[in-house]
Formats: sequence, structure tokens, C-alpha cells
Amino acid sequence: MTHRVFSGIQPSGTMTIGNYLGAMKNFVKLQETADCLFCIVDLHAITVPQDPQALRQNTLNLAALYLAAGIDPERATLFVQSHVPAHAELGWMLQCVAYYGELGRMTQFKDKSAKKEVVTAGLFTYPALMAADILLYQTTLVPVGEDQKQHLELTRDVAERFNNKYGETFTIPEPYIPEVGGRIMSLEDPGKKMSKSDESAGAYISMLDDPAVIRKKIARAVTDSEREVRYDPAAKPAISNLMTIYALCADLSLEAVEQRYAGQGYGPFKKDLAEVVVETLAPIQSRYQELTRSGEVEVLLRKGAERAAEKCANTLQAVKERFGFLA
Repeated sequence: MTHRVFSGIQPSGTMTIGNYLGAMKNFVKLQETADCLFCIVDLHAITVPQDPQALRQNTLNLAALYLAAGIDPERATLFVQSHVPAHAELGWMLQCVAYYGELGRMTQFKDKSAKKEVVTAGLFTYPALMAADILLYQTTLVPVGEDQKQHLELTRDVAERFNNKYGETFTIPEPYIPEVGGRIMSLEDPGKKMSKSDESAGAYISMLDDPAVIRKKIARAVTDSEREVRYDPAAKPAISNLMTIYALCADLSLEAVEQRYAGQGYGPFKKDLAEVVVETLAPIQSRYQELTRSGEVEVLLRKGAERAAEKCANTLQAVKERFGFLA
């Protein structure tokens, strides 16, 4: 059976090397063997206030980055969520299947709402829209980080509840979590996931950072008081994180990285790591610049939306029939 993969990505500005190594790099491999849909979830983005012009630009920039990273629009379906009305339509229907209590238990809602003076209803109910995103396409695999596993569990619960009440309609999706690189950590605090929202720009590497900036950030990245390049996430979290970045960029095993720098200390390791990261991002940055100048992105997104709408039409119609809506 060919797996169908769905991933939603918010157009919220900077994409880090954590996003690339933990997600995009895997997506490029997945598109070779699975039917992949990569959705820029702009409807999710507006659960918190957005500047309209920035949202439009971030949406285009993110699409360009995905294409530059190697997503092939002939093999995978890359599209914008708001271009396929079925997402919002099924999202409302699944709000009527999800329970108030289970939405209130979502840790991301608790975290995000705790920091805001005003909390929108959309922020509270958006896990139902996320469920719709996934279930619309009879998705079998969903690439998720640790922070999204709870939302996928809710999606599974809602799908099973609907199937039990109305008859088999939705495929129950499974999480796809890569063994290495699923969680790239901050360069300044290895206890925190690398995030573009970190107050310190030194904590993350942007996919569009200049080579000089990348070298400076890695040179300043925290290590520990030892000098041995050894993978041990419990005892040496900072070095283990840098080794993970190296291994994924260079397509080496962690053991190979360890052997390469045996007895050399952190200086040579960090210097080489910087060059490996620069070399990894250089062709992506070059292709990104070409795409943003060409106007090609908008055309590809329109084609992607048409293909996505075709793929989800039968599911949406089936749900409407099972609810008892008039045709």
C-alpha cells in the first residue's frame, strides 16, 4: 500500500535548520515513496493576530523554501490551506464532533493562551481544523514533532468517534517520527527545542542566514566543560545536539561523526560543523532566490490547490451524506 502523508506548516516567518532537518529533509525522501501533501496552513496562522501583508509574503516565502529544499510539485502536492475551502468546511463539522473538554486539555492551547490578553475562539478550536486537514485526505502517516503528538491523538479520537457513530468514513492516521533529527535543540539551551520565536537570534540558525552569520552562531554555540565529541544526550546534551545537526547535514551516522573527531576536541568539530551547515544551505538559498524572483511559486500553488481539492472531494461528500445534509 502506498502511504498518504499530510503535513501542515504555518507561514510564520523564519524557518530554522531544525525545521529543515526535522521535517523538510524527510519530506523530500518521503515524496519518493508516498503520496505526499504539504499544506501551508494560513487558516491556522490567523488564530493569533497577523499583519495581512506579512502573512501573504510569509506564505509565498515558505512555499519557495519548500520548493528550494527539494519538494517536487510533480510528485508531491504543495498548496495553501485557504485555497481549498473543504478544510474550513470539514473543520466546522469536526468542531461538532470534538468535545469541549478534550479541546481544553490541549497543552499548546494552554501555553499559547496563557501569554495573551485576548484569546480567540479559533485558538481554542483549531485542533478540530487540524483534524480536518489530516482526515480530508484519508491520510495514513502524519509527520509530527513531540509537541504535536497530542493533537494527532485528538484527530484519531475524533475520527474513531465519527466512524463508530456514522459508519467507516475516515482512515485512522499514524504518527511518523524520524529516529534522528525529530527534535533539533537550541544552540544556547539544549534543554529547549530550536525555535524561530526565541528572543535570542543566536539560539537558532535560519535557513536563509548568511554564511558568516552561521559560522558565528555555531562558534558561539554552548558545549560543556569537557572536550570529547561523544554522543550522550543525557550527559552531553549540547554536543549531542550539534552532532545530530552534523550527522543529518553530512548524511553520516552519529558513530561516524564521533570517530571522525576522536581526540580532536570541540574547536575543529565546530569549525567543520559550520562549513557542513553552510554547504547544506547554500544550494537551497540559491534556488530560493531564483524562485522568489520568477513568479513561479503562485502558479505552482494554484495547481497544487486544484490537485488537493480533487483528492479530498469524495471524503467531504461522504461526511456530508453521513451527517444527513441535502445534496
